[in-house]
Amino acid sequence: MDQGNTAFILIAAALVLLMTPGLAFFYGGLVKAKSVISMMMMSFGALGLIGVLWVLYGYAIAFPGSSGTLGPWSIDGAAVGLTSVLEPAEGATYPPLAFVAFQATFAIITVALVSGAIADRAKFGAWMIFAGVWATVVYFPVASWVFNFGLAEDGSFEYGGWITHGLQDVFGVGAIDFAGGTAVHINAGAAALALALVLGKRVGFQKGVHVPHNPPFVLLGAGLLWFGWFGFNAGSELAADNTAALAFVNTIAAPAAALLAWLLVEKIKDGKPTSVGAASGAVAGLVAITPACGSLDPVWAIVLGLIAGAVCALAIELKYKLGFDDSLDVVGIHLVGGLIGTLYLGFFARDTGLFMGGDASQLIVQAIAAFAVLGYSFVVAFVIGFAIEKTIGFRVKNEDEIAGIDTVVHGEAGYVLEDAKA
Repeated sequence: MDQGNTAFILIAAALVLLMTPGLAFFYGGLVKAKSVISMMMMSFGALGLIGVLWVLYGYAIAFPGSSGTLGPWSIDGAAVGLTSVLEPAEGATYPPLAFVAFQATFAIITVALVSGAIADRAKFGAWMIFAGVWATVVYFPVASWVFNFGLAEDGSFEYGGWITHGLQDVFGVGAIDFAGGTAVHINAGAAALALALVLGKRVGFQKGVHVPHNPPFVLLGAGLLWFGWFGFNAGSELAADNTAALAFVNTIAAPAAALLAWLLVEKIKDGKPTSVGAASGAVAGLVAITPACGSLDPVWAIVLGLIAGAVCALAIELKYKLGFDDSLDVVGIHLVGGLIGTLYLGFFARDTGLFMGGDASQLIVQAIAAFAVLGYSFVVAFVIGFAIEKTIGFRVKNEDEIAGIDTVVHGEAGYVLEDAKA
């Protein structure tokens, strides 16, 4: 048992778990002051619910071993309740439970990301039902498409998902998704778009009406996200080695470049660079580098960051032109950024990218992976959200939205400036 790698994975898991409270601050600062509690609670609700479901059956679906190589939905019955992974196999370099813990944090943050599209207008109970069902029928299976590992005879993990191993059998190369560009960001972004369409626009939706109530919260959240993202990306190597170090450096370079690119676009377009723009740019770069962090030279990571920062800064305007209310730009940042990072690998991935000595095969499999996840997640999320809306209702009443849903849904206010009893 390698205690160094075990410690590395466990620390990385703790970093990724911190990303969900970080996301709560990031999202919480972006909404109205009267719905900050509601927004942050959707992240914490996901943390509680998905953490439990992962132990009960989520891991068994996401990592069914060889039984899930090509199938879209499989489950390892022995892993339900984690009973089959309590003890490491002989020769294992780290406990399977360390890997279980690490992947649990991915499931939690992915579900929490979706909530940003329905800010200011969603019922908490309906959100929790959606989160549980979507995680079960979308995230857990999609994670198996991308990350599914089986235990080899020597106790190590080996690839088995159809997006990686299956496409490699057909095209000679598998899709590259080092830390979750498809399974996390495209997946969450597509579901966010579906829910934005199901719930409809906020009252008075138009450009400039809904402004962030607390930019310092946004910056705090972005900082926590960036800090946690080192565990997200470098930790996905599952070993403290040179590839992890490359992923770590790229997780500095790409978001830094994206931050600058976003601010430049803001300056040119609106005349002023904003703090929210800086935070959003950094997150866009983090999203884009996620699938690519272990497969790009640092200079190409900077180029990716510049592209992602500029394109995502422009993409967030699409909701006004196309008429869908993605409240906190989950589509413009996570879906678009995830697509950019995933497809970029088809051109610049080390050795296999079209411009790096390879042929079009890498680009083809990257596109197949990206759009398969996008289509599946969007359709299923729309069906789940529509069913909830038509039964128990997903959206609060307009008058509650206008009044502020914190007190209506949670009986609390985000900011109590004086003692009510005084």
